[in-house]
Amino acid sequence: MIEVKNISDLDKVIECVKNSKKNIVILSGTLGSGKTTFVKQFTKSLGISDEVNSPTFSIQNIYGDKVFHYDLYNKDINEFLSLGMLEEFEKDGYHFIEWGEDITLYLEQFGFEYLMIKIELLQNKRIFNCIP
Repeated sequence: MIEVKNISDLDKVIECVKNSKKNIVILSGTLGSGKTTFVKQFTKSLGISDEVNSPTFSIQNIYGDKVFHYDLYNKDINEFLSLGMLEEFEKDGYHFIEWGEDITLYLEQFGFEYLMIKIELLQNKRIFNCIP
């Protein structure tokens, strides 16, 4: 459990991801909990200066050639799969999936390991739980 009160506290969560040796990360949390903000900071930690935005309407954004960012908020899991997006996880780099709780069954079924990060929004802080 990592308490985050400011942007620099996200460095601890970034280290959790890097130390996990897993390149697929499910970001679970309510609207405004900090999922996209975390991806922005992670991307910066890799020296990538691309502008990071939530891919809510595009389903996938790619930053540099190392960070793949997905958002399943407005997408049915079957639509995601029918677009061949599962194959994207075979690419080298980090894959961050916002609202990806429903895809975990498919990831497990096809042998993909993933890291779950559950974000809890409290008054003036957030709690990030990295669950390997």
